[in-house]
Amino acid sequence: MIDVESYARDLEAYLCRKNDGHLIRITGPAFEQVQGWATQGVPMKVAQAGIDRYFERYYRKGPRRRPVRIEFCEADVLDAFDDWRRAVGVTNVGPDSAGGPDVEDPAPASRPRKSLASQIESALARLTVLRGSDKMGPVLGQALDSAVRGLDALRPEAARARGEARDELMRRVALIEEELSAAAVDALDPSERTALEREADGELEPFRARMPDEAYRQSRRQALQRLVRQHFGLPSI
Repeated sequence: MIDVESYARDLEAYLCRKNDGHLIRITGPAFEQVQGWATQGVPMKVAQAGIDRYFERYYRKGPRRRPVRIEFCEADVLDAFDDWRRAVGVTNVGPDSAGGPDVEDPAPASRPRKSLASQIESALARLTVLRGSDKMGPVLGQALDSAVRGLDALRPEAARARGEARDELMRRVALIEEELSAAAVDALDPSERTALEREADGELEPFRARMPDEAYRQSRRQALQRLVRQHFGLPSI
């Protein structure tokens, strides 16, 4: 289980940095709220991503008037946690209706998102920028070229595809993303890969004991790929 005291102090320090050095202690009801995140297994980086989401909205409203409290970030943290669980295939865990042991509940249904066409456009824009970078290396550079060509070929169909045609298109997009993610993992040097594997293990640790081995291996692979995409700045389509 997550060490709640350390978890709260780390989030307190992170929020302090986001608040330009203004420290607001996580105590009382705020600590209970953060304790709830830890109990649910919200990884530290996911909680931080949720805080970032709140600050991004806050900055868009104009100059900040007062420091942000952790309580204001609750909805964004849980939203980021839902996104993370969908990405790595982790489910909810809830009590059995008869008061028995914990049982696995289905992961939440996906919320409405941008159209597939707009997601492809956004991904192409990001991948094109990355392809022009000299930091990707030969292995990942070739994979970027292949992904850009593949997505560009699908772009005319994306706006009008419906039903089974759209399902097939999404399958092809998912395959492109899977191949790019696998190439990104291969492009890591050994020390980077070891560090990201440890991070993936840490994210999944609160859920490990109640996951079947095959489900855990799948979630670990997806968690690693997600971290690798973040490492290289690759978009998630």
